[in-house]
Amino acid sequence: MSQAKQITKPLPYANRDDFRRIFDEEMNSLYLLSFLLTANCEKAEQCFVSGLEDAIEGNPIFKNWARSWARRVIIVNAARVINPRPTEENSRSSSGSVSRNGKTPPVEQVQIAAVLGLEPFERFVYVMTVLERYSDQDCSLLLGCARRDVLAARSRALQQIGSVIELHLQQPLTAKPEKPVADERCGSAAERLLVHV
Repeated sequence: MSQAKQITKPLPYANRDDFRRIFDEEMNSLYLLSFLLTANCEKAEQCFVSGLEDAIEGNPIFKNWARSWARRVIIVNAARVINPRPTEENSRSSSGSVSRNGKTPPVEQVQIAAVLGLEPFERFVYVMTVLERYSDQDCSLLLGCARRDVLAARSRALQQIGSVIELHLQQPLTAKPEKPVADERCGSAAERLLVHV
């Protein structure tokens, strides 16, 4: 009969300083996650700050889960602010082209603009299941919808993003890249994030 391995040292919990460090070290990544979910700079900042507060004040989390928990609280706060609901299958956002003044932005900016152009529910599903790699089940639980809604929304999001990128790739390249495609109210913080993505 084999003996069960005993745990001699309890797993440490993350504390306030751990979460502050995570939010500081991963500020760009966490803000970009918040911005992609909300598609609005003010709401993204609100979700970021609320996420930090929730992580610090929330239930104890094992230290080695703290980074994924920080991303989760951002998602939960964004879902609370935006309240994305499944839409009709035929409804589509009108984000056909993301170029300005005849110039073609770099593909990274097109990808971000394509995500921001999705309907809220499709955007949440795409970010959660494709970019953050949440399971369909976890996504449906966090968004309070059926798994079939998640599957349909992801399919629509992938089709729309694929169409936008395909359209971008068919456009002639310009010699000089243009400024990042961003909400004008976001100012330099979002522009810096979009440049580094």
